[in-house]
Amino acid sequence: MIRIIDRAHALLAFGLLLASIPASLPAGGENWTAGEIKELAGLSLAALDALPAEPTNRVADDPRAAALGERLFFDTRLSSNGQVSCATCHAPERGFQDGLALGEGVGQTSRRTMPLAAAAYSPFLFWDGRKDSLWAQALGPLESPVEHGGTRAQYAHVIAAHYRAEYEQIFGALPPLAGIPEAQREAVTAVFVNIGKAIAAYERGLQYVPSRFDRYVESLKATGRAPAGILSEDEVAGLRLFTGKAGCTNCHNGPLLTNNDFHNTGVPARPGRAPDPGRLAGADGVLQDEFNCRSRWSDDTHACAELEFMVTDDAALEGAFKVPSLRNVAERAPYMHAGQFGTLAEVIEHYDRAPEAAAGHSELEPLHLSGQERRQLEAFLRSLSAEARR
Repeated sequence: MIRIIDRAHALLAFGLLLASIPASLPAGGENWTAGEIKELAGLSLAALDALPAEPTNRVADDPRAAALGERLFFDTRLSSNGQVSCATCHAPERGFQDGLALGEGVGQTSRRTMPLAAAAYSPFLFWDGRKDSLWAQALGPLESPVEHGGTRAQYAHVIAAHYRAEYEQIFGALPPLAGIPEAQREAVTAVFVNIGKAIAAYERGLQYVPSRFDRYVESLKATGRAPAGILSEDEVAGLRLFTGKAGCTNCHNGPLLTNNDFHNTGVPARPGRAPDPGRLAGADGVLQDEFNCRSRWSDDTHACAELEFMVTDDAALEGAFKVPSLRNVAERAPYMHAGQFGTLAEVIEHYDRAPEAAAGHSELEPLHLSGQERRQLEAFLRSLSAEARR
């Protein structure tokens, strides 16, 4: 240790210390390497690719279909009691979800409502991935006895009575809705499928807008220096944990902060309910689905690579659920597939502890985060908030 014996020597030492501080220290107080900046750029919304093609729905990018789909999305006549629409659970003012632990339509569902923004980028839909397109996804709740609870015939008659002109401009003349039973069933199902395809055309346009995190990264990319005044010190520290020690980007990567895959993270079952098999049931469900990519209702049965190579009998699928996007995550409590955790702090604590799974085998390992690190990680997650665009 150096001992400073007088004031002159002390001033000299202080001057040498100041001279040793790099002049290029960023205004935000954080240095990022070129490799780290590249990694962060890959998480920015600016890196999001254009919407993937949707060959199984020929009207996916038809603005007339999107306009019809938007009207259908908010129409409560598409339910058994005339009180439930798609927007009942996917409320625009709540980021196209409902804020409930379990979705509620004409009855109560067994899982949390997933948000719809950027769903067009996902090859499989729902927590268990039991649907392989947005239009097939839209059809499931319409017939579910606890969601919309209606019938195909009911919905076809709604189209005939209230949307005939718009429908026929897009899909051609409405078929007869009365006649030989078998022919009627086919005609009704054709209209039902087109309802799903129109709703999907609308949902395809629901996208996220940039958050403070995105503005931080774009400034960092442009200058190579961490900008001041966009993220707080705790948020930046949380970002470093997110990409480093906490290992969040193992699953929450890419510009949508999800790998769109299925993982078992040891989430407990809801009290009083049996463990949910998750993807183990969903994988088989999508293969058996009447409206999957290979079905007669698909507009391109050759675009089915996900189905062709999908594994259905792997034990690792038990208790695995879809990785949700973390964009706007602070606005989407409660969390997990059945709303098991009420706050982000509870979610982080769960990942930090890495308890055993209720079903299957958890992929988690304890993180050993300090209390401060958990708070910093939560602070960063809150910086991802921005409203979904309609």
